[in-house]
Amino acid sequence: MIPISDENPASRMPIVNWAILITCIAVFLWQLSLSGPGAEATIRSLGFTPGDFFGRGFGAGAEPGPWLTLVTSMFLHGGLLHVGGNMLYLWIFGNNVEDAFGHGRFFVFYMVCGVAAALAQALSEPQTTIPMIGASGAISGVLGAYVMIYPRARITVIIPLGVLLYPTKISSIYVVGFWFIMQLASAALAERGAPGVAWLAHVGGFVAGILLTPLLSQFPLFGRHYRGPWR
Repeated sequence: MIPISDENPASRMPIVNWAILITCIAVFLWQLSLSGPGAEATIRSLGFTPGDFFGRGFGAGAEPGPWLTLVTSMFLHGGLLHVGGNMLYLWIFGNNVEDAFGHGRFFVFYMVCGVAAALAQALSEPQTTIPMIGASGAISGVLGAYVMIYPRARITVIIPLGVLLYPTKISSIYVVGFWFIMQLASAALAERGAPGVAWLAHVGGFVAGILLTPLLSQFPLFGRHYRGPWR
């Protein structure tokens, strides 16, 4: 199930969401300009590595580097599909969450969800030396906020049926609910310590989004201002 748009116009210009989107794309283009060793060194130095954080960046006398990578890692991506998928989700869902929160609150929310997501993954594998990169943890928080505020909003999705792509419209609670179940299942089946998707970061970011939304949203929760059908 691949979301491609929603029927939920925003009332204010999502300048923070656009700024994050443009920054992630610009950083990815910069990554593409680097040579092989340079690209690897960038991910190693700017990606978030739990082993470095808990070994050198946590506690008294902490070095600034491991702490800063909690932020810098959110703007790096590992390939075109990685950045493209993340930016698609941010484009669809981020503008409405910014509309509900306001610009400043949305920025703080996004960053906190990204940090919470990285720490959720890191706490499960505190000794790993594999760097984590990507905006998906923060965007998972955006999904959590979206479904809390707009559970009835209609999402246009494409459902692959073999070689066919079937477009349909479904309420966001089902789209995001299915997505979250897939993250939980993938996290349960993932091999610990192996390279791959940081599924627990998605779970952690989503939970952070759910918890923070009642504190930050200027709109009522659970679709009380959105009168679309539950389908």
